[in-house]
Amino acid sequence: MTPLAARVAPHPTGVGNLLLHRLVRALRKRARYRYVRPQVLREGDAYRIQSPNCSRNVDPDGGVIDIALLIPHGVNSWCLCSRDHTTGQWIPRLRHSALDDALLALCTDKARQFWP
Repeated sequence: MTPLAARVAPHPTGVGNLLLHRLVRALRKRARYRYVRPQVLREGDAYRIQSPNCSRNVDPDGGVIDIALLIPHGVNSWCLCSRDHTTGQWIPRLRHSALDDALLALCTDKARQFWP
């Protein structure tokens, strides 16, 4: 298996697979926790990213936690959400953003909103 695991159902047009590979490729360049293997999961039109919690800030056992949710909003527009692990809610961090901008925010994560 590649350094990043990906579990998705095939998209009928193939566009979803191209997008999945783009997300996986972007996550390889992230700044935080580069030694773990995040997963990109399809949820309808959205993409959920999970990763082992190496810092153990959320899961004391280092289990898999939700990192981000990317939701498409029309053509070339995305909403990037982080997970509030206390309430279990998704918190929108970027709205109506280009995918490149959303991926940059997710991968750099200077405020540690995504990779706790």
